[in-house]
Amino acid sequence: MTHMGAARFGNSERDTLETRINVQVNLDGDGSARVVTGVPFLDHMLTSLSKHSGIDLNIEAHGDTEIDDHHTVEDVGITLGRALRDAFADRAGIGRFGSAYAPMDESLARAVVDISGRGYCVYRVEGLLPYAGNFQTYLAGHFFRSLAHEAGMALHVELLYGADPHHSLEAIFKAVALALRQAVARAGSDVPSTKGVLD
Repeated sequence: MTHMGAARFGNSERDTLETRINVQVNLDGDGSARVVTGVPFLDHMLTSLSKHSGIDLNIEAHGDTEIDDHHTVEDVGITLGRALRDAFADRAGIGRFGSAYAPMDESLARAVVDISGRGYCVYRVEGLLPYAGNFQTYLAGHFFRSLAHEAGMALHVELLYGADPHHSLEAIFKAVALALRQAVARAGSDVPSTKGVLD
């Protein structure tokens, strides 16, 4: 059982021929972020995720971005997910569930999360232009699927509508952040499951 005052930190590293990534998270932070991935748009989105979730993020990634951003974006999702799983520990004393809407000008996104111990992602985002600046918008789906699977949480993400791909992705990241803020909030001391475990 997690003591209510215990700090909730998580760490993960990933070192492959394609990427080298180091991630630290603090679930009880103030939304401070140091994010350097070599993919500027991803840095922007993760900084927003940190700010609106209240989860401190320290992410440093070096990847083969001279080829494209795919490996870096996906592997950052994997490594961040593992760091979150580490911070969740036995999941005692968490809210577990969270849901939120987030607008960004003409775009509106919805995210629902269950820190269940079982990784699953539904990502319903259609009609986005292929690029937001230099960022390939389809990569956000890879990021969230990797994040959910490795963190051991069910994550449902929908873009309800939107035109500007930057606004749409930012709305998505903010909605996920707000849902996570609820799900990781301290709530009692027991594991929030009738099974007594979340694994």
